[in-house]
Order: sequence, then C-alpha cells, then structure tokens
Amino acid sequence: MKIHEFQAKELLRARGVAVPRGRECTSPEQAEAAYRELGTAICVVKAQIHAGGRGKAGGVKVVKSAAEAKTAAAAILGRTLVTHQTGPQGQLVRRLWVEQGSAIEKEYYLGLVVDRESKRPVLMASSEGGMEIEEVAAKHPEKILKASFDPQQGLAAADAARLAKGIGIPAALEARAVEFMQALCAAFVALDCSLAEINPLVTTKDGQVIALDAKINFDDNAGFRHAEYEALRDVHEEDAKEVEAGKFGLNYIALDGDIGCMVNGAGLAMATMDVIQLYGSAPANFLDVGGGATKENVTAAFKILLSDAKTKGVLINIFGGIMKCDTIAEGVIAAVREVALKVPLVVRLEGTNVEKGKQLLRDSKLPIVTADDLDDAASKICKAVAAAR
Repeated sequence: MKIHEFQAKELLRARGVAVPRGRECTSPEQAEAAYRELGTAICVVKAQIHAGGRGKAGGVKVVKSAAEAKTAAAAILGRTLVTHQTGPQGQLVRRLWVEQGSAIEKEYYLGLVVDRESKRPVLMASSEGGMEIEEVAAKHPEKILKASFDPQQGLAAADAARLAKGIGIPAALEARAVEFMQALCAAFVALDCSLAEINPLVTTKDGQVIALDAKINFDDNAGFRHAEYEALRDVHEEDAKEVEAGKFGLNYIALDGDIGCMVNGAGLAMATMDVIQLYGSAPANFLDVGGGATKENVTAAFKILLSDAKTKGVLINIFGGIMKCDTIAEGVIAAVREVALKVPLVVRLEGTNVEKGKQLLRDSKLPIVTADDLDDAASKICKAVAAAR
C-alpha cells in the first residue's frame, strides 16, 4: 500500500524524524492561507500523487508570496502529471502539500527495504541525493553504503555514524544525522513498511538534517495490525480494476499485454502467463481468484478482465480443488451472458467435478472454446487473438 508524501511526513514527524512543516491543501485558497500560516519567505507547492518525478513534470513550484502560492496551486490542481512512474496516461492531481522552504546546503539519499538474503531491514545511504537510486547503483555502485540491523534492536549508532561519514555529512551535523537515521529505522519497523525512502535528505545552511521528500509503502501482509491505514488510502491513485478486485477478495495486478488471465493459485497463474508468452503473446493481467471463490467472485473477476480495453482475449485456467470446476463454469456462463462477450474466450478446467463443469460449458451454447491442458489452452487463445488483430 502506497501513501502520499504529506502522509508519510506526518507519520515520520510523530516518530521523531525531522521533516519541514507544511499543510495539505485541496484548493488555491487553502494554499494561499497555508503560505501565510507557515510564515516563511519561501514555500514550496507540491503536487501529491503516488509517483516520483513530479518536479520535472511541473508539479513542484517555489513561491515567495501568498498570491504566488494561490496561482501555483491553481496551475497544478486538476492537472494530469505525466512522469516516468505514472506511465503515459499520467495521474490527476487532486491535492497539494504546501511546505516551508529550506535553505539547502547539500542533498543526500536514504532508503530502507527488507534484504531477503540477510532477512533483515537494510538502510542504504548515498551522497547522490535527488537522483534515482537505480541510476546511482548502475553508474556509481561504490557510492551506495549499506547497514542491515536487527528490527528488535534497531540501527546501531556506530553503523549510522559510519554511513553519515561515508556519504559526507559534515562532522558538526553527524550527531543529528545519526539521530535521524535511527529514528527512520525505528519508524520503518513500527509502521511495518516495505519501503521508506528519503530523497533527498538535506543538510541546511542553519544546521538542520531533514527529509525534504518522503516515500513510504506499507507491507500489506501486516495490514491486520494497522486498521488505521485504511484512512490513509487514496483509491484515486490506484488502478480502478485492482480496487474493484479487492472488494471480492481477488488478487489482481494489471499488466501490459492483451490476453486476460483468470487462474486460481499464484503458481498456476505465473505458469499460465509464461506459457502465453511462449506462444508469442503477453498477459494483460495477473488474476488469482483463490481456492474458495464463489460463482459471484468468478463473475466479478470476468467483468474486471473485460473492463480493461487492452484485453483482446481471455484465458481461464482453473484447477478445481476446494473450488469445484462446475462452480467456475457457472460463474463463467453467468458472466458471459451478462457482459455480451465480444472477444475470444478459452477455458481449461481440471480437477474436482471437471466433467460436470465442461458439460455445463457445452450446454450453454455460448462462444466458449474449451481446452484439454494448459499448452492447448494457451495455443488456442494466442491464435484466436492473433487472428482478430
């Protein structure tokens, strides 16, 4: 789960991480008032979307008066920002963060993720603040320093000091940098984050060490411990199909291909996508309906697949265990009748009540092509979609 920059900063501030003061705004008038309330000569008006690259796309403006803040807000709100992370469709700006300006001396980078090899969180630090960490890793890997830590113990002061020295934090500010890093690591653990990124971390001319930007992603697997996170969710920033799938307990991820996939089980779903690519096409999505889906779940899943304009064909690959094949067949039949199917559909069923399920499909007299195995199913749907292109 992703959240906005301003939400991340407020969560970090509450846990002792130094961030600039600011105000969330949803109108030019609120931005004007925020400038006056913050009381600094310079403020920054920042678009709030779940994507980086906002500055390059025109979503970040430095202002020096309340009137400029209002004008900048009017120019950004309602605008669709296209960045390297939004894709060509861009993202509509619905809210802003007006923040007090900072007299920046130097920019740095801090990032926290879970290292799968050491099975610990790892703090990464670099002197190359403001740059994409992937670019730094590719061109200057020696400029990325790391320190893993036990989540029960937190980041050791010695490790934080080593990173601070290594990235060039001035000696006079080292203690503040150590405090910042330790607080950030503690917040990462307490909030059950999968990612925490401060880019840039800055030192200022008046001797501060603060997070000029902040990005936090939560680990969805820990959501049961944080009911309060639901209030931070912004569904406008999420794929509408993924939001709809969540209502029915479906695991859906949109992809770039044109063959919609409905499968039960993550492993089978991955295998299905691989075989589709083997036959020269690409999946439009990952969709796992789970082992206990109902007729209603299957119907909903089918509608979600077809709601994607990219979908030119659908492959359903179900191994019936807990979820019986006849239940799948009933859901597919109901969905096809309801949505007036206009693209090729191939269904491969195997497992519990498979013959009953296949018979239901045949008896429906609907334009449904059945397959004997995964290889046969992928071949048929790829040929059908290619012929329709």
